[in-house]
Amino acid sequence: MRVIRVVHSSHSAGSTHGATARGFTLIELLVVIGIISLLVAVLLPALAGARRSARTVVCASNLRQLAAGWNAYADDNNDVCVPGKPPNASGGTSNPANWYPVGNGLKFRPTWIARMGAYVGLFPFDTPRTDTDRQDFDGKVYVCPEAAERVDERNHCWGYNHQFLGNSRLRSNGQARNFPVPRGRIRTLADTVMATDSMGTAAGLPRDQRRPYANQGTAYAELGNHSWSLDPPRLTTTSDRGSGDADSPRTAADPRHANRTNAAFCDGHVAAMSLTDLGYRVLPSGAIADTEVLPDATSNRLWSGTNTDADPPVR
Repeated sequence: MRVIRVVHSSHSAGSTHGATARGFTLIELLVVIGIISLLVAVLLPALAGARRSARTVVCASNLRQLAAGWNAYADDNNDVCVPGKPPNASGGTSNPANWYPVGNGLKFRPTWIARMGAYVGLFPFDTPRTDTDRQDFDGKVYVCPEAAERVDERNHCWGYNHQFLGNSRLRSNGQARNFPVPRGRIRTLADTVMATDSMGTAAGLPRDQRRPYANQGTAYAELGNHSWSLDPPRLTTTSDRGSGDADSPRTAADPRHANRTNAAFCDGHVAAMSLTDLGYRVLPSGAIADTEVLPDATSNRLWSGTNTDADPPVR
């Protein structure tokens, strides 16, 4: 039904009958609202997907800068790959032997990512400290926007292939487990993972036992715990894992980008890959396989530096 309003005006010279104005019926308004609601429902997932894709691109760009920094570090240090984290020399924070340059100052036992601060183009900390090894990153290039809360240098968003590229944790005889590692030892830079998005020690636990990320946290079940150290897919009973402690679960890559993980390779390229592509296998519980024997075997081919499924160095 149409609603018509007629306006009458009377003047001394006569009268003018006039103009009509058309309104909207209730049904027409409901149709318009329905169409708008449908458009919003269709567009919101697309917008969310676009934002997620943009975060993936930024993460990949940041990792690409870190890969360039990794190579620049080796260029400046007699071709030696950056270690995952230096051991704690006697005396702790009071011993200058535990302080390392990070571009704009000295830092107590910095992780691999902070050691490259002088080569990335943006310093990791506004004010590096020598009294702690738990400091939050300030530089944006050190953060994955899909896990923007993970800024703790130990419980970080990205992990390093330290077992094959530079594990400076000490054995009982005082020798490093696998350090120094000359870059020239890596036969295929384009087929060797340097770093990826990392889940931390929560990766070794069933999915329903994992807990949210905690900055400065220490619990194995927390996402991101000790995630600077990234274990390769296939471990052995004698290999290092996780935090390096005897009871530690393994760490693994984190498929946080639409079930893909951004992986930076030693030649500088970055690729979005599934856990399976990287050589990992997932157990029915959601835990990342450790030493389990599976029909579809885990593989360290993309981690070893030799393009073979080599064992990680012994603990």
